[in-house]
Amino acid sequence: MEGTFGGVSSVVESSLYHNVHSILRELDAEPQAGSACNKGMLRWTLHNRVDSNPSISVPLLRVLIKELEKAERIDSKIRIIPLLHTLVYTVLQSVFIPEDLYRRMYLCLESLVKLPEPYCAVALNYARQMKMEQNAPGILYQRRVSAEHNLCNDLYPLREKVFVFVDPVVFPLSLVSALKADVECAPGRDSMIYKRRVLLHTVLAGLGKKCQIDQLSQSLEHLGEELDLHFQDLITILEQRTEDGPSDDNQYKTRLQEFYQDILTAAKDPSCPASQAEIQLPSPEVSFHVWTKEDVIWNELVNFALYTDRNPASLDEDDLKRTSVVSTDSGIEGDMPISELSSIMLESQGGPEEQSSSQSFYRRLCMRCPKAGNRMTLMMEAIKGNGGSSLTKEQRNLTARILVMGDDRTLGHLARTLHTIRKREARHLLLTKRVNIEMYYIPMTDQTLSPVQEGVPEDMLTLAGYLGSVDPWYDCNINGLGAMILKLAQMKSTQSESSGPNTFLLDIISYYTRVSLHPVHLPIYSVKICFSGLSSTTVEEVFVAQLTVDFPEVKRYKATFKDTIKGSVRYKKYNPQEFHGTVVSINYRKASISDREKEMGMSLATSGMLISVLPSCRVRSLHSVSISLQDMNPTRPSTQSFRAVSANIRVLEEQTFTVCLDKDPRKTFRNVHSIKVSPCLDPGYSHQPSTKSKYSLGEGSESLGKYVNKTLNKTLTLPINTFCGTDQ
Repeated sequence: MEGTFGGVSSVVESSLYHNVHSILRELDAEPQAGSACNKGMLRWTLHNRVDSNPSISVPLLRVLIKELEKAERIDSKIRIIPLLHTLVYTVLQSVFIPEDLYRRMYLCLESLVKLPEPYCAVALNYARQMKMEQNAPGILYQRRVSAEHNLCNDLYPLREKVFVFVDPVVFPLSLVSALKADVECAPGRDSMIYKRRVLLHTVLAGLGKKCQIDQLSQSLEHLGEELDLHFQDLITILEQRTEDGPSDDNQYKTRLQEFYQDILTAAKDPSCPASQAEIQLPSPEVSFHVWTKEDVIWNELVNFALYTDRNPASLDEDDLKRTSVVSTDSGIEGDMPISELSSIMLESQGGPEEQSSSQSFYRRLCMRCPKAGNRMTLMMEAIKGNGGSSLTKEQRNLTARILVMGDDRTLGHLARTLHTIRKREARHLLLTKRVNIEMYYIPMTDQTLSPVQEGVPEDMLTLAGYLGSVDPWYDCNINGLGAMILKLAQMKSTQSESSGPNTFLLDIISYYTRVSLHPVHLPIYSVKICFSGLSSTTVEEVFVAQLTVDFPEVKRYKATFKDTIKGSVRYKKYNPQEFHGTVVSINYRKASISDREKEMGMSLATSGMLISVLPSCRVRSLHSVSISLQDMNPTRPSTQSFRAVSANIRVLEEQTFTVCLDKDPRKTFRNVHSIKVSPCLDPGYSHQPSTKSKYSLGEGSESLGKYVNKTLNKTLTLPINTFCGTDQ
């Protein structure tokens, strides 16, 4: 750490310049097989280098600012988003940044605000963060670690947690243990370790060369119980500095210097040797789950909302009474205070010692995990404790980052889970009043490990390809790493258990969940399935990728061109009328740019149908699905397709068909007579007290509301966080 504030050799600067340009060259190059994985590895290597040696952060920031200025000058927009995220993540890892570099960064970000979406949104968000970091160096690091590791303080009450859900259909269960070990390989959950890191990093960021890092690290390690008091004092200093703004800079530096001296003098035994100072940014708290049950996400979110701020050491009397309400055991005496218990107890026949021992009877403080209904009771009690008032997004101090690993089938499952949560929250906002839910997606498919099959395999990562086309930086860092994650888990499963954990996946999850805060909204469509028979039962489902219609009764005959030539020997075996398919009736609303849909209908013969949700490049702005009809007759033209907002499809003959949603065999329905496809409406939209909710346009929105398409506002979408995002 001696070179933390010292100069860096020209060899190191040249190496950093080469690393950054390698990433930029890969961005500008044409996409090739395996190139996305190489791009992600280049970014990971660069940030790992900064994390292990913070002294190179300042020259790296100078290189990144220079490249950002160049990208704006030559109008190379594909480089702006990667450079912005790399710049800010380097600031988060840095220890000390000179004042002139702060000003240069802010001016560069301020100039990028003039660009169109999404560049201006990302630049504006980071400009605000850099202004805050310039006024109070180290506050971004402090807030990040405090939120991710639940370091309790009243001035910054935000809490975050990452939940990783792996689809067992995609990821083999034999590799789950290896993946779980890598994801949950963070060091011990001792809060003192993280508080010590925050104190060390913040004092270094604020004082720079005036701080002796070895002496400070040694003093912090021997503070003992006073460490928590100094941590709370530091939070107070930083938050007051943030509120006061850039005024009284000398007063802030003087106060920080006094705080530094207090730590040095408060150390109990500074002569004892201390371990090596650690100021690296720790990984967030991650919990790993195999997504086998439907309600596992709901249950984890409820537990997170109830027990994040509750532990036996910090429960007050009101919390104990509230917890006691849902007790299902027979410990009646334990629920009563000692004063009331003594009034109904029989007088002890023993001496004073026995009486005192009976008076000291109490039930040990503990937290039980109640049933689902009792947990909802606790949630309602917690909201009533807030006065019953609705909480704004800023007041939701809990953020749950839901990260799923899988393919299109997994995202279809996630869309169904989101719809279920919104349906539960429609009338009584319990969970979403306390928890802000963010969703992330790392694509991977079992086709990587399965042997090559005959023919062209079905693409199971169509949604991942769309996200990559919208966000090239997502394509580099997330899209191309699914195969590598599977291979690393496969390699570790064959190694001995004594081998250390691989932090690659945890680093990827940390970077992805910390930086990508801009969602891409994937439209969700609902389908009402009516079955054949006297019962006429119906099922309502949702899908986010595609819906396929297959007619199993139609004979699968692959005719060639020679079969259609009259007079040929093979023509006698081929009857065009026999293989034409099934006659279906389609009533649909045709999509248009002006959103003035036109009702249309037709009847035709088909052997199959594909309804795809993904928009094409030409009609990306249309909120509609693409309906493609298959034809087995080779003499007819190519497959017919059209775009529709909604469609009602039914067979006109005494036949049935099979429906499969999102390529998932678990969501396959047989003996279907008709289906109705339409945009999935948000279950909670009609129950909102007023239109001035998250769909409002701010002040004066009532007068502008009539110009907004109400259908789009009511449509439920699946928001997947990416590095740049798109408009809904």
